[in-house]
Amino acid sequence: MRTRPTGRRARAALALTALLGGAALTGLPAPTASAAAGPLAVQYRTSAAGATADQSEPWFKVHNTSSAPVQLSQVKIRYYFKADAPDTAYRFACSWAVVGCSSVTGTFGTLTEPTATADRYLEIGFTPAAGSLAPGADTGDLQLRFHRADWRSLRQSDDYSFGSSRTSYADWDKVTARLAGATVWGAGPEGDGPTDPTDPPGEGGQTLFDDFDYSSHTDPALPAHGWSVRANAGGPGVPGATWDPSKVTFSSSGGNSVMDLETSTAGTGASTTHTEILTRSTKFAYGTYAARVRFSDAPVSGPDGDRVVQTFFTINDLKAPMADDYAEYDFEYLPNGGWGEPSSILYTTSWETYDPDPWQAVNQHSESRRSFAGWHDLVVTIDGSGITYYVDGSRFGTHDAAYLPERPMSINFNQWLIDLAGQPSTTPRAYHQQVDYVLHVKDQVLTPAQVAARIDAFRASGTSFVDEVPAP
Repeated sequence: MRTRPTGRRARAALALTALLGGAALTGLPAPTASAAAGPLAVQYRTSAAGATADQSEPWFKVHNTSSAPVQLSQVKIRYYFKADAPDTAYRFACSWAVVGCSSVTGTFGTLTEPTATADRYLEIGFTPAAGSLAPGADTGDLQLRFHRADWRSLRQSDDYSFGSSRTSYADWDKVTARLAGATVWGAGPEGDGPTDPTDPPGEGGQTLFDDFDYSSHTDPALPAHGWSVRANAGGPGVPGATWDPSKVTFSSSGGNSVMDLETSTAGTGASTTHTEILTRSTKFAYGTYAARVRFSDAPVSGPDGDRVVQTFFTINDLKAPMADDYAEYDFEYLPNGGWGEPSSILYTTSWETYDPDPWQAVNQHSESRRSFAGWHDLVVTIDGSGITYYVDGSRFGTHDAAYLPERPMSINFNQWLIDLAGQPSTTPRAYHQQVDYVLHVKDQVLTPAQVAARIDAFRASGTSFVDEVPAP
């Protein structure tokens, strides 16, 4: 808010052994394995069989042919194709998937040695929420597609992995599958090796999830996981107040780990402490953001009435007054009012820019004037059409595309006092805001129900932290 050669292949074999529950591997798969070489098989069909098409539509099923479960997050499928021109960019999308499109990722890469039928590939992956494949099971339909970024027709008749006659599912060894980095299915073209993605990741899917399972604000896992607990002075809020990292604590509630932010005052700036935690990296932009937050209407001790602000938001820095590449997206709860409001109000605000002096703001907001004390599921989605906020599964506000971000942002939680005018008493008092989890899914719009399913899957698998979101 404003104011993660021989030696490499040996390691891959060890990883495969671990993933397959310790089952012994009879041999190490060759770089381009035959169709029956490993623990996975890939079936393929196309629903766009023409030599040219508006979109290429490779559909897949991944089958576990081993005798042990396979973690889908360790699986990568590659579909190889010939770009229409060297500078052509492509975009990926998932139309439907049994495991859920939000659990499927798609990125594009280039081959180190282009051939007449392949110089690019589409690599399909899975997030931890996709879970595992039991022995003998398959993923069910993965109905995928990709298209040129300019939406011109694409030629697929010269693509290595394309099969025009494959209109029903069957084994297809012209795509490859990797498990823990080792090729276990299919034969790719020459020059098939790991490369950095060259095109934007389409509808993305890379995920940040944190269950806030830490011991204290000094837990070394906090910075290792990309968090910074604020200790530096400055705004927003009461002049002279400090930001006290020791007041960010962790405990258990209802079987889940919970982060607690405490803000306190005894009626003076020097006695006021604010709290904030934020990601060190500003790498988050389009996609879905979610958190479960407990707002409080009253202090845990002392007299009530302070103009406290309890938040969940994303933000980047204002490089200059009224700079047009500023971005900020807020949930802000004021249990005792403030900013001209006499009592409880929840704001969601999308910012284009502002000037701090003299004050001038360009934003769009939605609000609800009632108490929001208690736990709430907060979701905001950002895509090319605009920004949508949800509270407890219901749409709270939709804001215009004019307020979309031009630069990536950090993710933040803080609690602070606007001023000391709401409660003049010098009796000490303390306010608490709690956070159960935070989630970001890059470049994908999830419904609140899909967010809940994602969180349930992480917790069912015992996952307390994951960060797949690449640096900008």
